[in-house]
Amino acid sequence: MEQTSNRIILRGSLAEAPVFSHENHGRRFYRFALEVPRLSGTADVLQVMAAESLLEAAELGDGSAVEVAGQIRSFNSRSDSGRRLIISVYAGQLTVCDGGAVNHAELEGTICKPPVYRRTPLGREICDVMLAVNRPYRRTDYLPCILWGRAARETARAAVGDRLALVGRLQSREYVKVLDGVGQRRTAYEVSAISVLPAAAEP
Repeated sequence: MEQTSNRIILRGSLAEAPVFSHENHGRRFYRFALEVPRLSGTADVLQVMAAESLLEAAELGDGSAVEVAGQIRSFNSRSDSGRRLIISVYAGQLTVCDGGAVNHAELEGTICKPPVYRRTPLGREICDVMLAVNRPYRRTDYLPCILWGRAARETARAAVGDRLALVGRLQSREYVKVLDGVGQRRTAYEVSAISVLPAAAEP
């Protein structure tokens, strides 16, 4: 099975200092939050994972303007409260830079759950899709995506196993989950699609 498309470029400001995450095959990885403003004035606060060597080369400081190029990754976290899908950006390149905010993602993969179509109270059409995006070594990232308007209507008719290519941005969204009668504030991450096309069939 060929590798599907998964690319993202972010440009924003460092929202917190990098902290150690884990070590894999002798490489140390750190995570940090990147704040990327939207045109509306609000900001997405996105989690980034980067190798120690990238951070050392970039020499990040508090509030640094940073550009990250990499892939969107998913990870299933298990805890006493259940399983959670953790979404982050795996940095392939990391540079300190100037310039305006950038949040550009391109994905191509397979629909792995039935699309969920709904309307907002104001009548806006929305469709939620879970996209399975392959990467090397027989690994797969499961990435939640949200589509709007005509794209939502068309994607709602798609079936599990259909392939989809989309362009959009990675966004963060806060919500409250109630566990044992107690509300917990959490953050969800999803790719908000700007344009959607059927992907080419795999050979």
